[in-house]
Amino acid sequence: MRFARTPEPADKPEPGERDILIDELAQKVVDKRLETPVIMFLEMHKPISFLASQAMVVAEPILVPLFGPEGVEKYRMLFDSPENVELLIERIEDLSDERRRKKD
Repeated sequence: MRFARTPEPADKPEPGERDILIDELAQKVVDKRLETPVIMFLEMHKPISFLASQAMVVAEPILVPLFGPEGVEKYRMLFDSPENVELLIERIEDLSDERRRKKD
């Protein structure tokens, strides 16, 4: 008797998908004008971003109703890598600068 294997989840989001997730998250942060606290938080926790992604696994029952199962998995994979966190910080800074230029 053979058992069907479920496909293993990807270790990381595809580059295009990663960029979309980063843009969406950065835009939400800038829209709520939380750039400074979020950047400070991300910078402080960048070295342990992998642990934060694993904490999302533990918090999954709470997060799934808010983000859906696919959303939680995508963001968990995004925070698996400190490089992705750095890309998110850079995108938040870029969007914040754009908003300031439009305001002036």
